[in-house]
Amino acid sequence: MLQTEKPTGRCPLCGSDDLYPLRCKERLYHRCRTCELVHLEPTQRLSEQAEKAIYDDHENAVDDPGYRRFLSRAFEQVTQHQLPPAKGLDFGCGPGPALVAMAREAGYEMSLYDKYYHPDPASLQQQYDFITCTEVVEHLADPLTVLDQLWSLLSPDGLLVLQTKRVLDENRFRSWHYRNDPTHITFFAEASFRWLAQRWQANVSFPHADVVCFSPLIR
Repeated sequence: MLQTEKPTGRCPLCGSDDLYPLRCKERLYHRCRTCELVHLEPTQRLSEQAEKAIYDDHENAVDDPGYRRFLSRAFEQVTQHQLPPAKGLDFGCGPGPALVAMAREAGYEMSLYDKYYHPDPASLQQQYDFITCTEVVEHLADPLTVLDQLWSLLSPDGLLVLQTKRVLDENRFRSWHYRNDPTHITFFAEASFRWLAQRWQANVSFPHADVVCFSPLIR
């Protein structure tokens, strides 16, 4: 596809068809002019089998101190806004649900869900005081459906915490190590999250470079 061609399809977040191509060596991405989301050309995505094989090679042990430090940027948002024994969900917890262990150790009641490792549909039919979703949204082919569902599971004073690295500009995106993971297919900018906040009529904050928090507006 030439840079002057208009991509077909729609943004998987806001649904806009106002997209333009970003060519990065062998990969083709599309960026939305409305919400600034970047997503990989769908025909270049891995199969689910190939995707899971990569996840199976990850070594994120529950008791790994480094992994826990990494997750603490998201978990500290929970401890600042919700007191135990608040009820939480860790969505996309993976094979080593370290954040679940951290929260339970701190006195929180936790459920967990993961498409491949903990596919419990009952956990997606409850209401929660907080939901954590760390290093997950960059893997989503249909982010709006998933995030809308998570938002619907929050209590009226709940908290949704997402951890993912954000797109800063297109020059840095082209040389960005984060996009080199073949399972990373969807990349949010700050504007993407602000679009979600407007859709949900939610408060949004950015406490860290890779953490964003949403909470319902107080009416």
